[in-house]
Order: sequence, then C-alpha cells, then structure tokens
Amino acid sequence: MTNFLVLAQIIVAASVAFVWIFRIHNVIKEFNQFGLSDVTRSFVGFSKTALATLLIVGIWYESLVMIPALLMGLFMVAAQYFHFKAGNPFQQRLPSLLLLLLCVFIVVISANLI
Repeated sequence: MTNFLVLAQIIVAASVAFVWIFRIHNVIKEFNQFGLSDVTRSFVGFSKTALATLLIVGIWYESLVMIPALLMGLFMVAAQYFHFKAGNPFQQRLPSLLLLLLCVFIVVISANLI
C-alpha cells in the first residue's frame, strides 16, 4: 500500500506543478471565467504549489502528508464547485475530480482509516 500512497502523492504533486507552471494560460482563462481576481489566483497558485511540495517531501517525512493532502482536496472540491457553477462540461471537471479522489485516498491511507 505504501507504494500506491507514494505514487498518489507524486501524481497529485506533479499534476499541480504541471498545470500551474506549464499551463498557466489555461488557469488564467478559467479564473477569469469563474470571475475570480488575480489576487485569488495568485493565492491559490502559491498554496497549491506549496502543498504539492509538501506532498513530495512527505515521501520521506510521512508526518507532512495528511494535512497537505486534505487541504489540496479542499482546493479540488472548490474547483469542482466553480466548474459546476460555470456550467463547464464533465470533461473539464474530470482532472480536478481525479485529483480529489487521489487526495481522499492519500488522507485515508495516511490516517490509517483502512
């Protein structure tokens, strides 16, 4: 199970880094579509990048995993809300939904709930 946990952490962190570094033009477009400010976008980007970094560091320091995964999951819930509110198709909601499910998996395993 540990290998799946580490893999999930890497997938979430790499996905967030990829979107916020290489696909920032899409992020800007979406935040404008959602009616959110540049300050909000900057806060979310900084927060997600920091949380992604903690998920990677958490591979070696397990105590750093659960809270960042929980907070990242909350960001993904917010993404689902804004995509739904904007009327985006399921195809646009799918990435944040998959990351949300991975965050839930990370939290459940980290908290030894199963």
